Amino acid sequence: MSTPRKPANGSSTTASSNWLALKKNLPEKTHKHRPGDGESSRPRKRQKMSHHPSGSNPHSLILPSPTTQHTSTAQPTGKLQSDQPDMDLESGESRANLQRLISGELTFNASQQSPGKYLALDCEMVGVGPKGAESSLARVSLVNYYGAVQLDEFVRQRERVVDYRTQFSGIRPTDLVDAKTFEEVQKRVAELLKDRILVGHAVHNDLKALLLSHPRPSTRDTQIYAHKHKLTRSNRIALRNLVMQELGVKIQEGEHSSVTDARATMAVYRLHKKEWEKPPQKPTHNAIAAASAARKPGGKKQKANTNEKGKATINAAATGATVFPGGGRKGISSGISIIVHQRGGSNKGTQPAEAGKVKKEWWKEVG
Repeated sequence: MSTPRKPANGSSTTASSNWLALKKNLPEKTHKHRPGDGESSRPRKRQKMSHHPSGSNPHSLILPSPTTQHTSTAQPTGKLQSDQPDMDLESGESRANLQRLISGELTFNASQQSPGKYLALDCEMVGVGPKGAESSLARVSLVNYYGAVQLDEFVRQRERVVDYRTQFSGIRPTDLVDAKTFEEVQKRVAELLKDRILVGHAVHNDLKALLLSHPRPSTRDTQIYAHKHKLTRSNRIALRNLVMQELGVKIQEGEHSSVTDARATMAVYRLHKKEWEKPPQKPTHNAIAAASAARKPGGKKQKANTNEKGKATINAAATGATVFPGGGRKGISSGISIIVHQRGGSNKGTQPAEAGKVKKEWWKEVG
């Protein structure tokens, strides 16, 4: 009788009763591999990442998308708050914040929309008269310290407009159809400027067009202050050049806007406010004395020393001049020595000692 042939793997042909009972109780999902499977069917790394879609790189899903991160933290354009804590200047002002002030990208809360203490003024003109050579007020704009518009009105013209100067003023005929009268705009501007500090660039021209005046101590002209504090050599620098120099912003490239110009003027003022608002330093006593001594010529100083010592010959000796009897110049007596001799009877003056004896025996010379 022949012996049953064993399989190649060495296991018996029939399983034990215990293994058959255990196999019935075990779920089918617990079988990770069947006998006879190769090593390539159960790599741990592939099984660990088997949930990724086929053909995709699993490492590309681990890191978050940089676009998603940027969009979740970025602020909407034009919604930058004016009180953003970004102090990167010695003046306490943010240069980027001032640049957005000029472009009108800031939003304002209720307190920042009130007039406040500072107001910036700018006006636009049109041409009237022969060939439009005369300027007439056509638009007035006022902004507060934060750039919020307090007044922006067009002015009705009394004369026929010859040149609207649109390429510079930005004003068109349709802007002046329903404009307010000059008296209404003038009154409103005067009310807003009362008891406030006026900021402007060559602001005397704007006040002249409005037929208004403003106290000089309450006026901050950026054109004057820039030259006074050595920001520019020219005492009549244009606003666009000053803004470009100090803030790197280009304005007035095409049509002008009085609102933009007023905001630019306020931005320049805010940039240098701490320096421009410093009280003037009072000169010390030593500085005053030094300046006074520098202005005095040498003769005055010698005269003071002469009065203290009471000798008229010291100055002359110090300067090398010829001493004449009786003092004075070129032998002309001032009369002081004679008066002293008559009152005191002593010869303390600069008169020679023989003068008394000669005067006592004057009759001998006559006889």
